[in-house]
Amino acid sequence: MATNRKARHEYHIDATLEAGLVLMGTEVKALRAGMASLADGWVSFSGGQAYLEGVHIPEYVQGSWTNHAPRRKRKLLLHKDQIRKWAAKTGEAGFTVVPLRLYFVGGRAKVEIALARGKRDWDKRQALRERQDNLEARRAMRSRTFR
Repeated sequence: MATNRKARHEYHIDATLEAGLVLMGTEVKALRAGMASLADGWVSFSGGQAYLEGVHIPEYVQGSWTNHAPRRKRKLLLHKDQIRKWAAKTGEAGFTVVPLRLYFVGGRAKVEIALARGKRDWDKRQALRERQDNLEARRAMRSRTFR
């Protein structure tokens, strides 16, 4: 339904994890309509719980007074040991937890979260350069095989 393409550019991904989401009915309907943005999202830990913040799920068009707030804090469903381990990692310098994908599995909304370290500017430039070099190499190989 939604992917955070910016996260792979901005961060080095160390580990990923699938988590369930606690959602309201209108949020589920808005997600099924394909309306969500993970670009500004992050995960916070407080009180032994994990919360997804900054994710924008717009109000459901046909919803009534029961509609949800678009950028509300949403609880993540994880095991306690996973929450403790990832909360300890985010306490270290440079680590954060960001959402990568939002999708449905068997009718239930899931979010793929990643433990990530921020990239420096030169890392981003190097990644762009590698991607461009790989693209040019594939184009050259394709043009040689068809001639």
